[in-house]
Formats: sequence, C-alpha cells, structure tokens
Amino acid sequence: MKTLKVGDKVPPFLAKDENGTIVKLSDYKGKKLIVFFYPKASTPGCTAEACNLRDNYTELKAKGFELLGVSADSEKRQLNFKNKYQFPFPLLADEDHTIINIFGVWGPKQFMGKKYDGIHRMTFVIDGDGVVEKVIDKVKTKDHAAQLL
Repeated sequence: MKTLKVGDKVPPFLAKDENGTIVKLSDYKGKKLIVFFYPKASTPGCTAEACNLRDNYTELKAKGFELLGVSADSEKRQLNFKNKYQFPFPLLADEDHTIINIFGVWGPKQFMGKKYDGIHRMTFVIDGDGVVEKVIDKVKTKDHAAQLL
C-alpha cells in the first residue's frame, strides 16, 4: 500500500458523486479540501464519522474547508447514505477504485482474525494547489472534526 504523504502532489482525478455528477480534483483548485475515505456506507463506524463531519460542517466551512467522502459503494448506496443522514457534502462512488488507488488507501486489513483487502479509513487535507498538507491515518470516528480543526 503506497499511501500519499504530506508534501505529495495529488494526481488529477474524477469520479461520480451520489447523483451521478462528475466531480474533479480541479473543481477545488484554490480551496482547502478534506478527502475522507471510509470502508462502507451506512455501517456504524462510517456513519459515526460522516455524521460528526456533518455536525461540524459549518465550522469546517468557516475555516475554508470543502469536503469529499469516498468509498467503493455504488452511486445508489451513496445517495441513500447521504439522504438518510442529510450530509451537506458530496459522496463519491469510486466503484473502480481509481481514487482509492491514487491515494493508496486499499490494502490488507484484519477483522476478528480474518485477513482481507479493503479500504483503510484515512483522511487527507489538500491545499489549494493540490498538495497534501495533512494525513490522518488513525481516524476517531466520533470526533473526527476535532482532528481536522
């Protein structure tokens, strides 16, 4: 797993959000962007993390941040997740793992003794020039906004 690090330039990417709208990294040029990766929409940890970001969205926006959530879920699953919890930020449906691979968040995991490959819960803060400013690899799902602020 070769994960992007602080100081790395993020390669250009595009993906569809929960509505099928194309979202590109270049849409955020000149803005601070938080890209948070989560394993699966509507699971307990992912819901806690996204809801914490939702609940602190006004403060994050006041600090100049834009947010993008990314998982390998389908557009439909992302849309259901967004609607159920009223998230004010786009959720990208990266079913082909393009963005997941660019950021290097796919790799070996272990749960209850079982080993498998999956998405590592990680968050990247990207500056207005597309350079990684901060990487959070130990995400506190219930207090993630505090890690960012």
